[in-house]
Amino acid sequence: MSTSDTDIRTLLLEALRSQEDQIAVRWTTLQLEQAALGADMTEGELREEARTLIDALSDALAGDIPVERVVTAHHHLRTAVTELSLRRVRAGATPTDTSLAVLSLKEALLAAVQHTTRDMGELYAAAILVNRMLDAAGALSFETYVEGREEIIRRQSRQLLELSTPVVRLWKRVLAVPLIGTLDTARTQIVMESLLQAIQDDEAKVAIIDITGVLTVDTAVAQHLMHTVNAVRLMGADCVISGIRPPIAQTIAQLGIDLSTILTRATLADALSAAISLTDQPAVGPAVAESAAR
Repeated sequence: MSTSDTDIRTLLLEALRSQEDQIAVRWTTLQLEQAALGADMTEGELREEARTLIDALSDALAGDIPVERVVTAHHHLRTAVTELSLRRVRAGATPTDTSLAVLSLKEALLAAVQHTTRDMGELYAAAILVNRMLDAAGALSFETYVEGREEIIRRQSRQLLELSTPVVRLWKRVLAVPLIGTLDTARTQIVMESLLQAIQDDEAKVAIIDITGVLTVDTAVAQHLMHTVNAVRLMGADCVISGIRPPIAQTIAQLGIDLSTILTRATLADALSAAISLTDQPAVGPAVAESAAR
């Protein structure tokens, strides 16, 4: 680092420390004027966030990390920028608005520098330093926003899958999973995890997988079902597949899919009757089984 760079860095550090409150207020005002923060961000939260980031900037500039790497290499500063972006994700702001929120700090910082020096050469050098530093912060905030948004989407997708594949207790030690729609690898994994956990918690002996609502059964779907059945058996429980309608039965036969090792029933009521028999419980009539299966 040259002497000139060191002097400008010192100048910027002096402006940050002597005008912290003014910078925080100015930056907060600029963000409020953008009106793209999301409904959950209040002015008080913005000012607290601004002070945290300004403190982190001061700590980073007080060290010897090069300006080009100070945002990514300084732990305190990187954390402050990352948390700012994640808060914007939760508040519903766009990634562009999140980056602009970080970049708007440039104006607030340069205004503070103008109160510290009137030398045009120093002001120009300070502007270059601020741009180099906050451009990196803007890029980091954009990257963090995208990653955070993708994580939220993944979590919500998993929650929707869990809601769409509930494990129901039909009878003592008898569980059922009603499947609706398409059965793919991701959904099979959710079904398997939920069902195995329920078998352990309920000490179930029989698990019924009802495919009445499954639109089509092909080789891939059959393999997914087989994997689930095998996992259930490893838990020491029996498995019954119900809801095999005539078109589904015909498709399975045409595809040459072998389900001979799996107990199957046409309806959920029939599957419940079979399950109760497998658990050595008193037999129930069709009306009782039909009622319990609803």
